[in-house]
Order: sequence, then C-alpha cells, then structure tokens
Amino acid sequence: MDLIEIIKYIFLGLVQGITEPIPVSSSGHLVIVRELFGIEANGLSFEIFLNTASLIAIIFVYRHDIISIIQNLWRFLFQKSRDEEAVADAKYTLYLIIATIPVGILGFLLQDAISDNISVGFVGVMLLITGLALWFIKNKRGQKRDGELSIKDSLIVGLAQCIALIPGVSRSGATLVGSISVGLKQKNALRFVFLLYIPVSLGSAVLGFSDILRDPDLSTFIVPYITAFIVTIIATYFGVKWLQGVMENGNLAIFSYYCFTLGTLSILYQVLL
Repeated sequence: MDLIEIIKYIFLGLVQGITEPIPVSSSGHLVIVRELFGIEANGLSFEIFLNTASLIAIIFVYRHDIISIIQNLWRFLFQKSRDEEAVADAKYTLYLIIATIPVGILGFLLQDAISDNISVGFVGVMLLITGLALWFIKNKRGQKRDGELSIKDSLIVGLAQCIALIPGVSRSGATLVGSISVGLKQKNALRFVFLLYIPVSLGSAVLGFSDILRDPDLSTFIVPYITAFIVTIIATYFGVKWLQGVMENGNLAIFSYYCFTLGTLSILYQVLL
C-alpha cells in the first residue's frame, strides 16, 4: 500500500464525511469517486465502516440532546416522573422508534438484495430525483415543534427513509423531505433527521460487523481503512455544522442545484464513456 493509495482513501473519507449529513447521497458519491479514481473498496463492509465513523461524529454533535432525552426517558420509565420534559421526551423517543420500524423491517428483509454494485449513471438518476424532491420543499416553512409531532408524522418520515434503501438515494435527504413535508420547522426537522440516523446506523453497524471482519481486504487495507475512518469523523462533524447553518439561513435550494448538476454530469459520463 503506497502513499498514493492512502491519499485516495483519505479522499474517500473526506467525501463520505462531508456528504453523509447533507442531502446529496454519500453512497452515490462513493460510487462516483471510486469510479473516477479507480479505488477498489468493494462490498458494503467498507461503506458500513465509514458510516459508523459518521455515526460517531453525529452522536458527538447531538450529545447534549441525546443525554437529555435518555435522562428524561429514565425518569419517565423508572422514576414515574410526569413533568413536561419527561413526558415530551418519552413521546419523542416513541416517535423515533416508530419512524425507525419501517426501514428496520424493510432493510432486514432486503439486506441480501441491497448492493453497492451500481453504475454512475444510476447514481445520476437518483441525484436528479433527490434534487427534485429538495426543490419542492426548499421554501416550505413548517410550524410544528418536537412536541407537536404525531404517530402519523413519524410513520410518514419512516416510510420516506425507506426510499433511501435504494442505492444512490440520500438518507438525510429523504428523511429531511419527509420531516419538512409533515410540517416540522426546519430546525426541528434537522434534529429529528439526525437523531433518527443513530438507531438506523447502529443497526447497520451491528448487522454488518461480521461482514467487516470477514472482508478479505481488511488485513491488507487496515491502514487506509483506519485513516479514512478518522477523516470521516472529522469531515462529518463539519458537514453537520455546515448543514445546520444552511438550514438556519433558508438556503436548502443549493443542495437541489448541486444534485441537478452532479446528476446530469454523472448521466453524461455514463452515456459518453
């Protein structure tokens, strides 16, 4: 493993870290980058490995929210507290569980059918669809706060997340569109999207852990894998912070433009080359 190869994996980690939290499909970007730079990181194990790195960064960013929810849930369940915060976070946890169920069931049933062996052209089509969905919600300003969510809202977001099982479709994009479509304020929608990412990513990491250990390339590529892992953690942290700033300023349309541009270029690449 020479220095050039390690640099390629650093770039993969950078791409994964930046694109995982923003609604532009990290898996699609990894397909494009591997195609353009000839990086052989075959199988879902490498993608799951980097997704776990993104998970660590997202947990760190939302650590205060997570700790607060866990504390209030503990008080609600075991100390029988029924104050406003305890009840609100107990309901919020329920909504997160409900939103996780559809993708958990569908992901388990289709895990053998899900593959990263997709073309750059297919990724391009999925990016165009993502861009179109983002375009339709770019100016939508919901009024619902966390405490105004309903079971129906959670199911809609959960079903939206199922669409992201299609390779090349952005998970954060699908859930963000779903959250804003049910009327959540953008800040609250973003919080729900990232907290919803945690159980889904944890599930993927647990289910894919054995595949990672059995990866025939693991011993050979251990140094670049670990390097990409660290880079992904750092890049994801800044990616989340960037998206938070974009959402606060109401500039969600920039991701739509980006998806349209990259999607078109990807399709042209597939057709012409």
